[in-house]
Amino acid sequence: FDDYLLPAEKFAALKREQALPLAINPNSDQYLEERLQLLDEQLATVTRLAKDNELPDAILTESGLKITPLDAAVPDRAQALIDQTSQLLPRIKITELLMDVDDWTGFSRHFTHLKDGAEAKDRTLLLSAILGDAINLGLTKMAESSPGLTYAKLSWLQAWHIRDETYSAALAELVNHQYRHAFAAHWGDGTTSSSDGQRFRAGGRGESTGHVNPKYGSEPGRLFYTHISDQYAPFSTRVVNVGVRDSTYVLDGLLYHESDLRIEEHYTDTAGFTDHVFALMHLLGFRFAPRIRDLGETKLYVPQGVQAYPTLRPLIGGTLNIKHVRAHWDDILRLASSIKQGTVTASLMLRKLGSYPRQNGLAVALRELGRIERTLFILDWLQSVELRRRVHAGLNKGEARNSLARAVFFNRLGEIRDRSFEQQRYRASGLNLV
Repeated sequence: FDDYLLPAEKFAALKREQALPLAINPNSDQYLEERLQLLDEQLATVTRLAKDNELPDAILTESGLKITPLDAAVPDRAQALIDQTSQLLPRIKITELLMDVDDWTGFSRHFTHLKDGAEAKDRTLLLSAILGDAINLGLTKMAESSPGLTYAKLSWLQAWHIRDETYSAALAELVNHQYRHAFAAHWGDGTTSSSDGQRFRAGGRGESTGHVNPKYGSEPGRLFYTHISDQYAPFSTRVVNVGVRDSTYVLDGLLYHESDLRIEEHYTDTAGFTDHVFALMHLLGFRFAPRIRDLGETKLYVPQGVQAYPTLRPLIGGTLNIKHVRAHWDDILRLASSIKQGTVTASLMLRKLGSYPRQNGLAVALRELGRIERTLFILDWLQSVELRRRVHAGLNKGEARNSLARAVFFNRLGEIRDRSFEQQRYRASGLNLV
């Protein structure tokens, strides 16, 4: 485990020079005093509101917590206007759309030759190869359905010009262009985002590479895990096994994208959170706001005993182990710094931490730190209908993007039939870009 992290000497030097790349006070005493004071204040506020039955759209009784579902943020009468506006938008062939967008943004220039860095000479050939990935058609069928194209030409271009890094650079170009466009500000300011996994069934030759997760049924499949900004820009995507929890990959998309977006707040559904993720998100400067299913079953952790908060007793799961956090404080800072500097990916370390037995010191300490942040978040959630609406709206944007992706990825019955993981990644990247 230690081999994956920043060398101990380098970490010690960064800490000594007060140059740790983290968003928190690195002094454990000061940091914990501030967070625990805030936690105590929030617990007192929610206790008072619950006792006076003044929690907005929420009721806490001895039997548990009940939150009133959000009403529709968009009035029903607005749907007719939405439909009418949609009819006014011009219809265009997807091939022409790709050409037009490339004329505006020049994203195709990022698909450079592997050897000499030259741009692709035949733009039509390049965009055809990208479209073949996006609509799940593949190079053979694309060549058969496109006059003047051959499989040999498409295969050569893909081998020399289409790679993970060229897809990433082209995607960043598109995201940045939209981010700078004045119209995008009507959707958001580019500082919030959401992420979600979308399952595609594995079929044909790709069936043997798929994995089964009972959550999605008994058929094997792959998950495309995508991050989307509040401006509907999908700035990161990756192919993951359906058997791995979504939360493992939340930080990767926020830390390792190439766009100019500066995300401050991030939303996921229940599968996107763990206490470890809550802790690391806070350490790295992101406000984490998951929509937690069965919130009343997600317990709060308090600095003092349960008896100090009798009104909140139904929600309290235990007392925080602050002593353990102090004992492993430097380990926590070193882990977070290693992830921030790219010494190791967040997903790799989260998988390792999640696989350790409970007695692992760092895993337990990080969990306790995450419990502080999760408790603070839930207390915010209970007090703020606006927060609930913001999270709900952010996740809806991701669901809208997933619906579009499902429609675009229509060939081969929308199944992943590529055996190689490389080709599966190209499918996901092409779909995300288009």
